[in-house]
Amino acid sequence: MKWKIYLFFFSAVVLASCVDIPDFDDTPKIYYNSIDQSTLTDSSGRKIQENVIVSVDFEDGDGDLGASDDERSDSVKYRDWGNYELVTSRLEGGQWVDRILALDKFKFFPMLKPDGKSGPIKGRLDLNTTFFYSGSSSLVWVKFKVRIRDRALRVSNQVPTDSIQVPAF
Repeated sequence: MKWKIYLFFFSAVVLASCVDIPDFDDTPKIYYNSIDQSTLTDSSGRKIQENVIVSVDFEDGDGDLGASDDERSDSVKYRDWGNYELVTSRLEGGQWVDRILALDKFKFFPMLKPDGKSGPIKGRLDLNTTFFYSGSSSLVWVKFKVRIRDRALRVSNQVPTDSIQVPAF
């Protein structure tokens, strides 16, 4: 009877120590999750701006995602774009036309593992952009293409979003 108790505890210890550590590539990979928008109005109910949140799920093998304040100001390392890229595609004459808006040129998200320890990480990122209403704003159809890069400048795949309507820009 005593050996059954020992066998039970031994089995419990063995099972508890079997933690699956994901085997992700060191180049980040993203998956489209969702797109959401909200309208900011003034006290009279007039529309001021459209806030858009693009959510992507990510995985990275060494967990070096995000940028510190010092890294964000490194104009040599991040000379072309930040650590996430948001390409806006606007529907014009039946064709999607890509551009990177000035507001979206250098986008950053914070360090996701501030302790700096290497290891796999996965989760969700909410990426933000804003469109402003003017006196005669009409709505246009847009969708986005998103990619991220890690601190070693390895670039993820690019994922498209669903389309939404925002004020013309």
